[in-house]
Amino acid sequence: MQELKIGDKAPLFSAPRDGGDTVNLADHAGQQVVLYFYPKDDTSGCTKEAIGFTEMAEAFAQSSAVVLGVSKDTVKKHEKFVAKHGLKIALLADDTGTLCEDYGTWVEKSMYGKTYMGIERATFLIGADGMIKQIWRKVKVAGHVEAVLEEVRASA
Repeated sequence: MQELKIGDKAPLFSAPRDGGDTVNLADHAGQQVVLYFYPKDDTSGCTKEAIGFTEMAEAFAQSSAVVLGVSKDTVKKHEKFVAKHGLKIALLADDTGTLCEDYGTWVEKSMYGKTYMGIERATFLIGADGMIKQIWRKVKVAGHVEAVLEEVRASA
């Protein structure tokens, strides 16, 4: 599959979330969607990022944006992660890997000389029209949430 670019139509998705509901991109037509991919629940960087989005959740909502986190963790793991850290954002379980594939975030990574497949920390801003407005790849957690919020406000 070709890598997504700014201006592309965002791939539609439907995925289970913490709390047992299913989230569809189509449910959020008419509002901006911050779709962020992260490697694993309850690891240091992923926890900092999730807490950052939670702390700014109200500011995103005021700009008519919803924040959705995605990893391959199960709904049950997401629920433990949400409860442990008091998260107030929806976490989607991509247990089939389809969402990661569609957004090009399932990539080859390397650590200590070994290569393996994993989720690239990446964020996509999907406009109210369903088009991709901005893409952040190989995200560094520090300052990321603020940069995304700034873009959301500029696109509102």
